[in-house]
Amino acid sequence: MTTDTDAKLIEQGRLLFAGEWKFIWASPSIETLPPMAGMEVAFAGRSNVGKSSLINSLTGRNALARTSHTPGRTQELIFFEGPDGSDFRLVDMPGYGYASAPKVKIASWTKLIYNFLQGRASLARVYVLIDSRHGLKDVDLDVLRSLDRSAVSYQIVLTKADQVKKSELEKNLEQVRTELRTHPAAFPEVLVTSSRTGDGMAELRAAMVRLLNERN
Repeated sequence: MTTDTDAKLIEQGRLLFAGEWKFIWASPSIETLPPMAGMEVAFAGRSNVGKSSLINSLTGRNALARTSHTPGRTQELIFFEGPDGSDFRLVDMPGYGYASAPKVKIASWTKLIYNFLQGRASLARVYVLIDSRHGLKDVDLDVLRSLDRSAVSYQIVLTKADQVKKSELEKNLEQVRTELRTHPAAFPEVLVTSSRTGDGMAELRAAMVRLLNERN
């Protein structure tokens, strides 16, 4: 992309996410999913990686997505809808890798997520959130391989970049970039963000606008 294109997408993203966003649906099972409409992007990540905080920061709303200090609290697919006419939804997926949850519940979440990824034609991309402080873990790699098998386009977003030293951030960023070369469904660009400072949010919004433009 040219610099002019970057600037245009960033401004389009600012305007889109400055509009009204609202909660519209919570699905505990594949049977209760809302009808497909427009374009959807989903957010996946380990419990406590900061998915809800990132969604709130993206939309400029402190309480759109429920944040919790209790890992694994989000147990449903949560849908948020953008401004009228945008035909755009955000989907907050249940956090994965929370070992303290009952095994039956983890299996139920896993099945729900897998079925959602398999059969959702309106799903344009999954943003897989990785904690900048820790980099990729085995459970993350399992998820990436599942996305590869499902042929679902995904992109890595590093979160909490303000909480790690620059040298450590660069090391973990390089680890992610190297790993992504072996994953066919991965979008190669890695986004680095901080919900606290707002760093990287403009670029993430722009990435979503680019997807919207490609679909229209």
